[in-house]
Amino acid sequence: MKNIQRPSVDEEVLERQVLICKAFANSTRLHILELLGKHDWSAHDLQQEVGVSKANLSQHVTVLKTAGVIVRRRRGKQVYFSLAMPEVKTACQLIRNVLRAQIRNGRQLAI
Repeated sequence: MKNIQRPSVDEEVLERQVLICKAFANSTRLHILELLGKHDWSAHDLQQEVGVSKANLSQHVTVLKTAGVIVRRRRGKQVYFSLAMPEVKTACQLIRNVLRAQIRNGRQLAI
């Protein structure tokens, strides 16, 4: 029988970081995270605020839920979304602060 090695904690953290970074790599999902950083939203209200179809919202929230950054709960017939943990809001703010500093310092993004 082969000895199957489990990934180390550091490797698991890196893999999860990749998943979260992929989830953050979309302006619509970042908008959703910004809104959820203020308060919980019903699926209907979030869809209206973001300005996407129901199917498109579903795709975006699936990516964010898979990355573990948002959670879904049902109250009666309504579905609500919220941040999975306050650190998500902090991470988004940190990234925006880095980008603002780049802009202030006149750095251009390499495209």
